[in-house]
This record gives sequence, structure tokens and C-alpha cells, in this order.
Amino acid sequence: MNQKLSELIWSVADLLRGDYKQADYGKVILPFTLLRRLDCVLTDTKAAVLQELALRKGMAETAREHLLVKAAGQSFYNISKFDLPTLTGDPQHLKENLLSYLRSFSPNARDIFDRYKFAEQIEYLDAKNLLFMVAEKFATFDLHPKKVNNIAMGHAFEELIRRFAELSNETAGEHFTPREVIHLMVNLLFLEDEKGLQKSQVVRSIYDPTAGTGGMLSVADDHLQAMNPGAKLVMYGQELNDESYAICKADMLNRSSGSWSPCALTMETGRRRQGHRLRLGDGSRS
Repeated sequence: MNQKLSELIWSVADLLRGDYKQADYGKVILPFTLLRRLDCVLTDTKAAVLQELALRKGMAETAREHLLVKAAGQSFYNISKFDLPTLTGDPQHLKENLLSYLRSFSPNARDIFDRYKFAEQIEYLDAKNLLFMVAEKFATFDLHPKKVNNIAMGHAFEELIRRFAELSNETAGEHFTPREVIHLMVNLLFLEDEKGLQKSQVVRSIYDPTAGTGGMLSVADDHLQAMNPGAKLVMYGQELNDESYAICKADMLNRSSGSWSPCALTMETGRRRQGHRLRLGDGSRS
């Protein structure tokens, strides 16, 4: 399943050949994949969000955000009337509408696309007459969580990153750790605390100083939930690479269904650069 999904997404590279260097395919494919994933996650509650938006005109922005998050059933939302399939229904205005669609995400989700400088890629794709073909292709991919769960999506991203790393003569390990290694590390990490983790309402925290695409955090969360569904894992991390950070953040946002806090899942996944920390949820620095 993971291999087939990554191969399906990778097929978009055929459209980019000639106008993009192979090493730059990821600048288009990864953010478009993230966009389609978030697009599909919000599908079921889009009508409710738009209805809530209409009811809350004139309300203070902070209060309105809480209500929109609640309506979306996620820790993020989008207030555009469009989704990716409907955007491709108007090819002549696709660039303007797609850029507007990106701006319509909540700030915590917009940050993902800012990390990729996605607006610049949209402008370039449009100039090369590729934007419609690429957007139309992605609009056909069903990345709804009911179809592709978070684990499968994470594996697909890692496979795509591996391919892009090979094309750019990088090592994929610079961006993520293989899942089999992560599973071993998580098993060892939780082994000594196995009895304590079985207790009711138990809370534990985990910190990954080199979070990459978030594999360690997500596997640890899944592992603890399998052991004790009533347990809560508070996750922290930091990541220097913008693209890895964006993938990690998207995964964490998808995991934080219905919650609203400065950081998804009461989690602070960020990056340190020149002494500053970037908080995952709201993009604020401290």
C-alpha cells in the first residue's frame, strides 16, 4: 500500500520533467501532497466550517478561531469555499484561487506551506503552463484518513523523501530514521516504564531534538495508545530543516483532532536557530 501510494504520487514527476531539475521535484510534489492530505482531512466538515464562519462575522478573531477549529473537528481549518478538485474547475483563475485557498488556512497550517515557499512554486508552475496539470493530477488522489491512515501517509512521505534524496545526492537519513529502527528505539524507551504506562489517566512526555519528519513522535504515540488507550503522550521536538519540519507538523496537526492549543496535541515541535524556538502550533518565537 505504502509503495503503491508513493509511486502514484511520484508519477507527477513526469509532468515536471524538463522544466524542473530532478533534484527540485520535491519542491512541488511534497507541498502539493501535504496540501491534498489536509484538503481531504477537512472534507467532511467543510460545510460546517463555512456555516460557522457566516454566523461569526464581526467576532473577535481569537474567539472565532476557537469556534472554527471546533467546527472543523481538527486543530486547523480552511475558510475557503474551494477544495483542490473544485479549484481545477476554473483553470483560467487557478493561480489566483489556489493562492487564496492557501491564505484561507488557519495560521498553524499556513506555516507548513510557508516553509516550502509554496507560493513561489505556484507562480513558477503557472508561468510554465504546468499548474493546471499538476493540480488536476493531485486532485484525483484520495488521501482521506479513512483511505490512507497516518502511518501509511508517513511511510509514503518517507519513501518520497528517499527518492528525492537520491536525486539530489543527499542521504535520506538526514531527514528521517527508518521505521524499523524507530520501533526498536520506542520499545526500548518504554520497556522500563511498562507497568506505569498501564495505569489509568497516565501522562508521559517525549522529546526528540532532531525530529525530522516526526517518525519517532508518531510511532511513540501509536505505541502508547496501543498499550493504554487512556494514556496521553505530550510530545516535544525541534527540527532545523524546513521541509522535514513541515511534514512533521502536518502529521501532528492531523493527529490532534478537535483540540485547540498553541501547539497541536499540546505539543511543541519546533526548531532552534540563533537561539530562537519556533512553536509548531502558532509560529510564535520565544
